[in-house]
Amino acid sequence: MAITGDDVTLDEIIPISYDFSVFICHYKGADTQVRVTFFKEELELKLPFGSHTRLFLSEVNRAWSGKALCYDKSYYNIKLKSEVRDDLIRNSQPILSNKSQMLGMPQFGLRDNLIKCELLKNEDAYTYIENYSFFLGTYNVNGQNPKESLSPWLASTTTPPDFYLVAFQELDLSKEAFLFNDTPKEPEWMLAVYKGLHPDAKYAFVKLVRLVGIMLLFYVKVEHAAHISEVEVESVGTGVMGRLGNKGAVAIRFQFHNSDICVVNSHLAAHTEEFERRNQDFKDICRRMQFSQDDLTLPPLTIMKHNVVLWLGDLNYRISDLEVDHVKDLIAKKDFETLYNHDQLKRQMDEEVVFVGFTEGEIDFQPTYKYDTGSDQWDTSNYKVLNITMESKKKKTRQKHKNFHILKGQGFQFQDMKFMQHQAKTVTVYNDGQVPCQFEFIPKLDEPSYCKPWLTANPAKGFLAQGASVDIDLEVFVNRTTAPELNSGQQQLEDILVLHLDRGKDYFIFVTGNYLPSCFGSSLSTLCLLKEPIQDMPLETIRELSTSQGSNPETDKPQEIPKEIWMMVDHLYRNAKKQEELFQQPGLRSEFEEIRDCLDTGSLDSLPGSNHSVSEALLLFLDALPEPVIPFSFYPQCLECCSDSSQCRQIISMLPQCHKNVFNYLTAFLQELLKFSAHNRLDVNILAPIFAGLLLRSPTKQDSTEKRKVKEFFQHFLVQTPSDRDIHYKSPE
Repeated sequence: MAITGDDVTLDEIIPISYDFSVFICHYKGADTQVRVTFFKEELELKLPFGSHTRLFLSEVNRAWSGKALCYDKSYYNIKLKSEVRDDLIRNSQPILSNKSQMLGMPQFGLRDNLIKCELLKNEDAYTYIENYSFFLGTYNVNGQNPKESLSPWLASTTTPPDFYLVAFQELDLSKEAFLFNDTPKEPEWMLAVYKGLHPDAKYAFVKLVRLVGIMLLFYVKVEHAAHISEVEVESVGTGVMGRLGNKGAVAIRFQFHNSDICVVNSHLAAHTEEFERRNQDFKDICRRMQFSQDDLTLPPLTIMKHNVVLWLGDLNYRISDLEVDHVKDLIAKKDFETLYNHDQLKRQMDEEVVFVGFTEGEIDFQPTYKYDTGSDQWDTSNYKVLNITMESKKKKTRQKHKNFHILKGQGFQFQDMKFMQHQAKTVTVYNDGQVPCQFEFIPKLDEPSYCKPWLTANPAKGFLAQGASVDIDLEVFVNRTTAPELNSGQQQLEDILVLHLDRGKDYFIFVTGNYLPSCFGSSLSTLCLLKEPIQDMPLETIRELSTSQGSNPETDKPQEIPKEIWMMVDHLYRNAKKQEELFQQPGLRSEFEEIRDCLDTGSLDSLPGSNHSVSEALLLFLDALPEPVIPFSFYPQCLECCSDSSQCRQIISMLPQCHKNVFNYLTAFLQELLKFSAHNRLDVNILAPIFAGLLLRSPTKQDSTEKRKVKEFFQHFLVQTPSDRDIHYKSPE
């Protein structure tokens, strides 16, 4: 698959003229087969089912501009010379599926909006509801291959279901799958599912989405496929740094008739005591999972913006506070109600911490974890707690905002913003006029976007019927991209939003705030010059140090390494040398915030939080550096000599002093960790890609070849030589 422009070559150009034609075969619910012909030339294209394909074909149609084109009522306005294959031709007539889509199409004028408002008032008169059956199945396969038929599971119902959504976790546990998201087990399990579908119905494959070992397959009865549209997929990793895909979620959203449906398969954090991390994973998935819309000017759709949400997967919530023998006794008695009352997920839902508004399917089966591998024997390692893998049908209920603000003359202030801290305020816009209106946040003069990159408004555009209101969330979030300029004082938390009303006036919303400087997003050279925690330093001093190119004449010589790096590495060196899954299992967000505050204020002599939280904080620190440990200017040289160990070491010797010190310090620490591999199970193939991509970052997006060269470069430094620097730096003064 082409990832960047470097992966694509231009073989030939086919002009769109009178001698050009397009043959389109729509597989119901599946990818689109396109045959392009020009004179005797012929090109077969397989286009993914979704908005990008529709955009491509509509652009072809537009470019054609009526040349040799016969119009009909199809979506693309191309007369389809269709080849019928197994009667799986997809009807591409668009469906206005819900109110948000109907009222969000900007090409409609005032008269059209009035008509739509009247239609919506009488919606019940021309709509009706039908029930359909969904088979939702989830299977953590523990990296195994399919060894037997899945029919007893997938075809267990008397009546064939209308939809199949089959979820997998831990599809492949190999390092290659973890690092490069590539696995041969995907087609194996896909074939096993296809063969196991209910024999009394014919099904069309719609979509597959996978993130490392988290996979979701979507099949539908052939007779329903014509009514499916707007199929989109997305994925979110919640592993270390919120990116790695060993944990996270994949999702498929689609429209069926006039209903928006979103199906989520998630694999949340493991271990009994980590229920707070599971809660955090759920919230991160809900916040970060966003689907683009056909109209790219419209804001993306989040999970909760759909009419129906179905959530399944290995949620990893455990049965707690019961001994294993008692659990087995309750299972033997089929006393699932007592077990369910000790389920962490139920308790978190009862406290409305997660899955608010969702309804869980009835638990009428025994816990599915943990058995001895490949048997029906309960786990003989005598676990004290058991994990339930949930197969749940869940539906969404709409939440109402509790905070209301009047738009006119209103300003919003965000106090004491911190790195990777989210704050939101709500403004309510009310249409008290006599006609509907459309609103949209528009860019100010000579600015590319309607707001600064640390600010978002959701929704950024929409439609209001007379007497209606809408809540707009103003969200501020400072990340690794925006933190450096805020730390150095080059940017401030100040912006003015222009809310434009179609055929009306503009309103101005003032957003202000203050940002507390952080070591996260500050340069190595600046941090080496700081003698006090960054939040104890005057802002003007931080600005001066951030812009200076050398040492500050008013201070002593720079520290060898930033004390913040020393504190994190020293903590891990003393406490985590034998820690399993180090740098692979994420920590808690709340603990990261405590670690960040400790580093920025110097409030504690030792770092709080678990080893996993400290290790993730170290990775986030390196990721947020405005100039990486190996500066961008050295990147091409590093790739060129990646296979030559001596040349690689020569490049490191030429780094600026503080950068060289940090590089040597970190590699010495990683070498120490590898000495304890029998306990922590770390090896070079795990550590190299994680740290290589942080210490040697590309100024542009990397392709797969560059990633492999970066890994090869860094591997030379994980093999200890007599000249390597020792880990035992003294504490910075």
